[in-house]
This record gives sequence, C-alpha cells and structure tokens, in this order.
Amino acid sequence: MTAPSTHTERTLTDWLVHRVAEYLRTPPSEIDPAVPLAQYGLDSIAALSLCGDVEDAFGVPVDPTAAWDYPTVQALAGHLMDRLGMTP
Repeated sequence: MTAPSTHTERTLTDWLVHRVAEYLRTPPSEIDPAVPLAQYGLDSIAALSLCGDVEDAFGVPVDPTAAWDYPTVQALAGHLMDRLGMTP
C-alpha cells in the first residue's frame, strides 16, 4: 500500500481502471472512467471484490455498495479521495 499522501485523483483513477479492466478481462485502454461500470457488464461479485481491493490497497473501509453508489470510475475515485481525507 502506498501512503495516501502520494495519491492524486489521477493515480486513484488509473488504479481503479486497471482493477476494473482486470475483472472484465479487457485492456485498461478500453475503460472510460466516465462510463457507468454497469455498461461494461461489471457484475455484483466483481463490484464487491473491487470494494475489497480498495480496502486492502488503501486501508480504508468501503461500503460494499460503493461501486453502485458511485457508478463510474471517476465517481468512485472521488469517493475514495474523500475517504482518504484528501481533496481532488
């Protein structure tokens, strides 16, 4: 885990794009951070796993519904910035 102070909204977005791409088995370049994750076919199991990955990587608790409450990578990165106590 990298110290939260080293993260920016861009690095969090990139990290999330790579994780989502891995779950979808698609190249990260095909994930648009502004497109709802549901449009890519991210299922509930992958969404829950993604929330667990966030907790493991950044050491902050994340509600299991975060991927649905913040339906795009951009929204989720912004939420994570808030959880880490950082401003975008």
